[in-house]
Amino acid sequence: MLERAGYSVRIPQRRLCCGLTWISTGQLDTARKVLHRSVAALSETAASGIAIVGLEPSCTAVFRGDAAQLLGAGDGVVALSRAVTTLAELLTSIEHWCPPDLSGTVAVVQPHCHHRAVLGFDADGEILRRAGVMAQIVDGCCGLAGNFGAERGHYDISVAIAENDLLPAVRDAPGAVVLADGFSCRTQLHQLAARRGLHLAELLASHPADTTNHKARITKKGVS
Repeated sequence: MLERAGYSVRIPQRRLCCGLTWISTGQLDTARKVLHRSVAALSETAASGIAIVGLEPSCTAVFRGDAAQLLGAGDGVVALSRAVTTLAELLTSIEHWCPPDLSGTVAVVQPHCHHRAVLGFDADGEILRRAGVMAQIVDGCCGLAGNFGAERGHYDISVAIAENDLLPAVRDAPGAVVLADGFSCRTQLHQLAARRGLHLAELLASHPADTTNHKARITKKGVS
């Protein structure tokens, strides 16, 4: 889909991790080591002006904010935080880029909590509007919250949170597309509602899109 928009996509040769697994469990020394390795691998790319697309909202949010708090605001960290972009932010920044025509598509949209609170969901909403999607934006959290819902004693709380907004929304729209960029959100949807959540990239790539003559290079951050 990015290549259709005129980009040449590069994927890092080694697997990189944002360190959130260790951040969320308080293992900050390990998180710093993991995050430092990723910053070192991506900082040269970032400094050269190449956009780095984060597909997982929680990982993207780490590079935008947590990295500087854990590693300090060095040149590499600052360059990376400025270069990291969401898919929607990148696409809406391309002059003359148009999303595919999705008129008539009904979607229940579950923004990841990091996406909503740290990154901002305006660009995603703009793409859905321009594509003609009839989108119902879910207000609440999915309830899984990374490893929270998988920990002993948290299952009932996790399900109760999902029942506040997400699960009623998908039950009330059995024929709708369910859009969820976050891995936790998609896992919760699969396990509690037997519904498959799509990433925005999947939704856009499944339909023909207009192309542009815009030329750039992107390094895509892998999701671990």
